[in-house]
Amino acid sequence: MKPPSLAIIIITLNEEQRLPLLLGDLQRQTWTDFEIIHVDSNSTDQTLRRSAQISAQFAHYRIIDMQQRGVSLGRNMGARQARADRLLFLDSDTRLAPDFLETALQELQQRDLGVGIVCMATDGLAFRHRVSFGLFNAGIRLTSHFFPTAIGACLFSAREIHAEIGGFDERLRLCEDCHYVLKASKAQRSTVGVLRSRFDFDPRRLDQDGFLRTGFTYFRANLYRFFRGELVHNQIPYEFGHYRSGPHD
Repeated sequence: MKPPSLAIIIITLNEEQRLPLLLGDLQRQTWTDFEIIHVDSNSTDQTLRRSAQISAQFAHYRIIDMQQRGVSLGRNMGARQARADRLLFLDSDTRLAPDFLETALQELQQRDLGVGIVCMATDGLAFRHRVSFGLFNAGIRLTSHFFPTAIGACLFSAREIHAEIGGFDERLRLCEDCHYVLKASKAQRSTVGVLRSRFDFDPRRLDQDGFLRTGFTYFRANLYRFFRGELVHNQIPYEFGHYRSGPHD
């Protein structure tokens, strides 16, 4: 049997309410030649049960129940299980328009991109969120030509490039996605670009941690990376997975 053309790798940690929303978006895609690899980081809620219930709605769906926790670890584990040559890494609080996959994959092919960076949509958000996401997007586009950055919640890659650069660095707890695209930009067989497509992203991190704190953390982290190197010793601590339950309205 011919393998799917795209492997969608979704990582979760206690996302019993948000994961079904993303899977619903994937059910409605105009492009359906994909496999789903759900990697759960030892959730303590009903995430795995909800995933198993919905899995029957897809032709190719696998669940990996990790006993450890780690964003990079989960993404790498999912990539190792992929049969497709093209990878899409998603966080469970990502939402996608019905034509997202079709449009993004067409652009990747037309521009011959190995890695596709996706910015966040701002339509329909509160003013403070539009400003915040707009500034993040501007930073991604500004740095794309000399020090590429990315949002790991929605990131395309090619399996051969992922293997060539050694995947995500599992030592990193912050900016592992930015480090990934920086490595990819230096790979021999890789071309990195920012796509026109956008994805919807839950602003719960901004709501709970505050825009100034979140923005300053990432600004400081990338300045450190640019001048001194990667944050392999957790030089700028930042906690993940601490968000309140309940999807964003």
